[in-house]
Amino acid sequence: MQTRFSGWRIAAFATVVLGLTGPGQTIGVSVFIDHFADDLELSKNAIAGGYAIGTLTGSLMMPSVGSWVDRYGVRRSMTVIAVLFSLALVAMSGVQGIISLTAGFVFIRMLGQGSLSLVGIVSISLWFEQKRGLALGIVITASSALMASVPVALTFTIGEFGWRQAWLFAAATVAIIVIPIAWFGMIDRPSMVGQYVDGIASDNDSPNIEGWGVDRSTAMNTRSFWILAGSTAIGSMLVTGVNFHQISLLGESGFSQTEAAIMFLPQVLGTSVGSPLSGFVLDRAGSRYAPAVGLALLSLTLLLAGSVSSTPAVIGYACVLGFYSGVSRTISSALVPGWFGTKHIGSIHGAMTFMGVFASAAGPIALALTESATGSFRTAALVWCGVPLIGVALATRNRLPNFHEEPVIATT
Repeated sequence: MQTRFSGWRIAAFATVVLGLTGPGQTIGVSVFIDHFADDLELSKNAIAGGYAIGTLTGSLMMPSVGSWVDRYGVRRSMTVIAVLFSLALVAMSGVQGIISLTAGFVFIRMLGQGSLSLVGIVSISLWFEQKRGLALGIVITASSALMASVPVALTFTIGEFGWRQAWLFAAATVAIIVIPIAWFGMIDRPSMVGQYVDGIASDNDSPNIEGWGVDRSTAMNTRSFWILAGSTAIGSMLVTGVNFHQISLLGESGFSQTEAAIMFLPQVLGTSVGSPLSGFVLDRAGSRYAPAVGLALLSLTLLLAGSVSSTPAVIGYACVLGFYSGVSRTISSALVPGWFGTKHIGSIHGAMTFMGVFASAAGPIALALTESATGSFRTAALVWCGVPLIGVALATRNRLPNFHEEPVIATT
């Protein structure tokens, strides 16, 4: 039995794991797009279509992955996912055409963006409740900083060794770091080592308390679930589209590929403010209007994406994008356990992740088609900036679910 609270150690491990999902995230894939187009002789629309198909197909597994996390625990689930993700990254080094590229997208999106991110966030929710917003804010800030370095590291590796070797570098990094963390570092729940959520025992607490929570079907019968899922999906779609085409978007303003890739770094500054600030507010204030605030920030982000051109303005846009991303991720990660409990958090997060990943698949192709119709990605961003405002109008009318907390005593 461990006496020192292990939650912050779990948070540190989760930070590293979430950061190293970068090669499966849009910001990691984006630096390969031009190389795919040139070396594989593919159009960017074809690549975007393959990316959409890969993301859509990968998202179909998210509800099942969430249920597996509930059933087998964080430690075993994360280990298996990390092994498979590293193998998928190896496979990306050998793609030869649109079919193998699309297949590669299926697995890196399913295992990196989807599964590994899901289990990392769940691990935090199981260890924190009163301090959940703070913990998630810190983890998301730090992991975003690590993730923002991924496209820079990959761009450097591509320049020095080639894009195929860059995928092998990413695979080795995941295998060497994430797999040992998952197997040797993660603990499923505080009760497994005689500890308590937040490290504090209340009068009625026992180390065997598993946590209260409604099941997935009950959660999905509430308006709040769909408000949260919808705001997450809209954000995933549009931010994925903007990040996927960031090299081309900023290229329209005269930025080189390297300069555009570096612009992922200012996002860290925005996230470092947005995540802890939103976590602090969620811990101390109501969460009813949180999705609406996030959607309003998304609209502002797209407005800036379509209008800025000077270097200071683009840096400001990148900071706002990072701020929104930090706020959005903290809101979605904190509100699921806050509104629906932790007993079935894996399956509920899995359903939410499925919708977010499914929507993100449409982002690159939606921006590409809008660019084809309007003539520029800047104009395409302006076209889409009004969509989140529709969500704001709906989210402000949301009523929070009122489930009664009834902790369930674990039997295993």
